[in-house]
Amino acid sequence: MTSLLDAAIAYAQAHEVPWPRDPDAAPAPGQTPWGVHPNDPPPFDRLRGPVHARGPQSGLVLQHGREIASWGEPARADLTFSVAKTYLGLLAGVAQGQGLLPDENEPVAARLSGIGFDDSEHNRAVTWAQLLTQTSEWEGTSFGLPDTVDRWRKVAQDPRPAAGPKGGARPLLPPGSHWEYNDVRINQLALALLHLFRQPLPEVFLEQLLRPLDGGDGFAWRGYDDAWIELSGVGRVQSVPGGTHWGAGVSISSYDQARIGQLVLDGGFGAGRQLIHGDWIAKMKLPSPIAPFYGRLLWLNRDGKAFPGASPDAVFMVGAGGHYVWMDPDLDAVVVLRWLDPAYASLTFPRIAKALASG
Repeated sequence: MTSLLDAAIAYAQAHEVPWPRDPDAAPAPGQTPWGVHPNDPPPFDRLRGPVHARGPQSGLVLQHGREIASWGEPARADLTFSVAKTYLGLLAGVAQGQGLLPDENEPVAARLSGIGFDDSEHNRAVTWAQLLTQTSEWEGTSFGLPDTVDRWRKVAQDPRPAAGPKGGARPLLPPGSHWEYNDVRINQLALALLHLFRQPLPEVFLEQLLRPLDGGDGFAWRGYDDAWIELSGVGRVQSVPGGTHWGAGVSISSYDQARIGQLVLDGGFGAGRQLIHGDWIAKMKLPSPIAPFYGRLLWLNRDGKAFPGASPDAVFMVGAGGHYVWMDPDLDAVVVLRWLDPAYASLTFPRIAKALASG
């Protein structure tokens, strides 16, 4: 296996994402602009929260619960973009385990008022499960960003053809009837979870998940510069986004990404106890009836085509900039890939899978 895995790692390292390593630097010849926000129409094509320089293409492989390979700078706490969406799904599972979210099919407005879910008949129907499956069709503005900026959003893992221009005037449908990758609605989920926990989400993530798994070094989850709210009895706290589309978001090491990936692979069991109920993890892996390539803030591979080489039961956390956390029960493996050029991801996965299957 060693020679095959070494060759797969060398292939990944040879195909680093063509973003500048410094987000403030102009792209060099052959590079593309740093980040996701440049693709948005003005005035939404700017960063609203802090970002920082990145490391090289890096990664880590666990198999049978043991580290068998690492490369690049796996201890570096780097931005991870929409991998953070899955972290919100896991935090929702923590909330359910604590009795804060007894029914994920309950409308958010039934439990929380005044944060954008009870301002219209349409939004009053939005449930937690719909937010977690990206089918909520929530309408509004979250910390200065309208949901319309992400309508008709097309991402690489969505197998459907683009149906309209990003940010176009797509008519809303009833909640639960349309799947759309939309960061603004995810930010609303994060705000709702903040109100459920009545504690900053970075603290909850550290206390309930990372620290019990012996992780957390360098971890940070930052919000937009203006994403501060007053929580009665708590004080001024910052709401965090489910990614780094407009800056901010999660900075985390490859080691900690692997710890969280192993937790998902093990059905929520870690540190000798059930950190998240196994039933919740199982629900996260179930395909959406209207988007079978997606679960609850997890990408799926049921047809074996979305992530070639991975098993049909594999699930993925995916973030812009070439971030992948691959959890594969057939290989009993967790694979972390950072800053991999997405154009070469489908050629990298089979190389790694072949190496792991040979061992």
